[in-house]
Amino acid sequence: MKKHILIFSIISVFFGCKNDKKDNGKLNIVTTTTMITDLVKNIGGDYINVQGLMGSGVDPHLYKASEGDVSKLVNADIIFYNGLHLEGKLVEVFEKMEKSNKTPIALAEEIDKSTLIGSDYFASNYDPHVWFDIDYFISFGREVSRVLQENDPENAQIYEENWQNYYKLLLSLKADIILKIEELPKEKRILVTAHDAFNYFGKAYDFEVVGLQGLSTATEAGVQDVQKLAAFIIEKNVKAIFVESSVPKRTIEALQAAVKSKGHEVTIGGTLYSDALGNAGSEEGTYIGMFKYNVNTIVNALK
Repeated sequence: MKKHILIFSIISVFFGCKNDKKDNGKLNIVTTTTMITDLVKNIGGDYINVQGLMGSGVDPHLYKASEGDVSKLVNADIIFYNGLHLEGKLVEVFEKMEKSNKTPIALAEEIDKSTLIGSDYFASNYDPHVWFDIDYFISFGREVSRVLQENDPENAQIYEENWQNYYKLLLSLKADIILKIEELPKEKRILVTAHDAFNYFGKAYDFEVVGLQGLSTATEAGVQDVQKLAAFIIEKNVKAIFVESSVPKRTIEALQAAVKSKGHEVTIGGTLYSDALGNAGSEEGTYIGMFKYNVNTIVNALK
């Protein structure tokens, strides 16, 4: 509680003396999730300074701001975050900043709400894992490009060119993903994971998606949840289930054991990247590399 009060005190003090000039001629950008960090770096290139709050394997549902994070936030020229209550523990920080005349930009809030998947697990009433629909991630990119151009008109043409180049890569990613998924018969497109991060993926590519913990990792899977899903796996003859990089694997291992106790076998098909990218510098450390890796892992394990 004391730390909570201290963080908000820091916000108030910093905003009282914040200098909005760019650092060394470059915009200072702070991002939350690794997906957004990668996107902003692709569009901003060497013309911006980017600091991502969350690293590989970090669960945004449970992430809490440190005093160092608050310092980064209040010294940023622009803040990009997902929104739709994905970064649940940071909501109060962002609301405090809005009252201090600095509005962090929630990229998912720009999406037409009528197209989103509803959810009672989040205060937004929507599933926030929208980056697993590439079209939504493209909308993220358009907004990032627009904001950077608006705040740094001197380099607007460069941001636009960078965005157009990255946009082409995202379109190519969509085409590659469709070809890979076509290798898997529709009756085998059942994706069982630790939590429901893949509903937008399922909607886009005709997968039935089932998560053991529901949409938020803040909820715990109970014995009844495990037994119910084990029965589903046996009924549907699901060949493989998947661990997630940002969720402890013990829940999926418990599910595998429950299936085995009923006289059946299900393999763990691999680890998927859900709420965070892989390690920086690796192929999975980029949005495009992560998406390709996930789809290859899913299809190869299930077919």
